[in-house]
Amino acid sequence: MSAATVGSPAARRFPEPRGLFLAVLRVHRSALLFWLGLVAVAAGALLWALGPGADSAWAEYRASGCGGDSPGLGCDLPGPAHGRYETVVACASGLLAVLPVLTGAWAGGALIGRELESGTARLAWTQSVTPARWLAAKLAVPALLLVTGTLAITLLHRTLWASDSHVTRSVGWHEWHDDSVFEANGTLATAQPLAALALGVLAGLVVGRALPALAAAALAVTALIYVLDEVRPHLWPTPPGTPVLMHEHPASHFWPLQLVETGIVLAVAALATAASFALLRRRTGAAA
Repeated sequence: MSAATVGSPAARRFPEPRGLFLAVLRVHRSALLFWLGLVAVAAGALLWALGPGADSAWAEYRASGCGGDSPGLGCDLPGPAHGRYETVVACASGLLAVLPVLTGAWAGGALIGRELESGTARLAWTQSVTPARWLAAKLAVPALLLVTGTLAITLLHRTLWASDSHVTRSVGWHEWHDDSVFEANGTLATAQPLAALALGVLAGLVVGRALPALAAAALAVTALIYVLDEVRPHLWPTPPGTPVLMHEHPASHFWPLQLVETGIVLAVAALATAASFALLRRRTGAAA
């Protein structure tokens, strides 16, 4: 590439994608560090549960007279080690449960709303970056980090849940149809934060102010999750003559239910993303 090309007005006006990527990370480095910390804590908790946590809980279970052919009384009352095991795993999967609301609130308030309210976004549009590229970077960078982190946690959670060890069979939360387990064990764990990101960005563009956009995004994501939880048993037919409830579905329905709901969530994300670009284009009069 020639020096003239590097120094041309077009090159100065339209920075390389790598520059936009680094700029977004730099502006939102606190959120990046927070996200990396959450992923590290959740992954560490699940790795502990796969190793020393499970060993300690099972040893305690056996010492109390449980785990044999004739378990003693009180085997359904976990001891301290068993309680720690359940708490740690529940907290790790709970991260995935609250992540969509946190993502939507951050996207609406800090990622978009604050920059519109302060005028930082308009300054970038007039000096270096087109509105469409600005919005694309705002969506792509967090989406990449969300996908990477949630996939890592999901794979560890599935490994723990499918390990079929003595201790996992003795813990009651390991029913596949429980909301926290169902959402943490499949593609839904990644799709929900992506939809929350798109809804948060749209709320930020519509409202244009940090705190109201944060509240609007959190409400929108909470409503989406509530509706999906309610309709989930109806997304795939139950066996004839059985009530339409999650626990009435056989375990073989896990992936059909998971994929249908994931498709719905990704469709919401796509619609919200398209609406964000259309709204930004209408407001700025810039070409896509």
